[in-house]
Amino acid sequence: MSTPATVFLKAAGIPFTERSYVHDPAVTDFGREAADALGVEPDRVFKTLLADVDGRLAVGIVPVTGKLDLKSLAAALGGKKAVMADPAVAERRTGYIVGGISPIGQKTVHPTVLDETAELWDTVFVSGGRRGLDLELAPADLVRATSALLADIAR
Repeated sequence: MSTPATVFLKAAGIPFTERSYVHDPAVTDFGREAADALGVEPDRVFKTLLADVDGRLAVGIVPVTGKLDLKSLAAALGGKKAVMADPAVAERRTGYIVGGISPIGQKTVHPTVLDETAELWDTVFVSGGRRGLDLELAPADLVRATSALLADIAR
C-alpha cells in the first residue's frame, strides 16, 4: 500500500526499501517500537518532529534515542525561537498522523533540518507515512528528498 512518501520517492527515482512491522496500538514510543520490531540500532531510526520557528513551521529529523534541541533547530534555520508545533496543526500541514509523520511527501513543504548524526550510517530509517511502515534510505537521499540542511539539532 503506497503512501505520499513512497509515491514521492518512486517519482523522484530515489532508492529506498520499505520496512513494515505490526504496530501495537498500545505503544506510544513509535520510534523505539520501529527499531525493536525491525531489529536495528535505535540510533539509525529517526523521528520527524514539527516546530514553529519564528512563526513558520519547520521539520526537525532526529534519532529516536534523543530529543529535538529547539534552540539549535531555530539557529540552523536562521531563527531566534522555536516551540513544538501543536499535533493537530502538524497533522493538518503534513497530511500524516502523529506517529506516522514522514519527512517525505508532506502536503505542505516545510524547511527541514536533519541531525548530522545521520551521516554516521550507510542507511537510516524514517517513517513511511503510517504507523508500522518505515523507509530505509541513504542519508544523502533523505537530504535530497527533503531539501534538508544538516546540523547538530539533537540532544
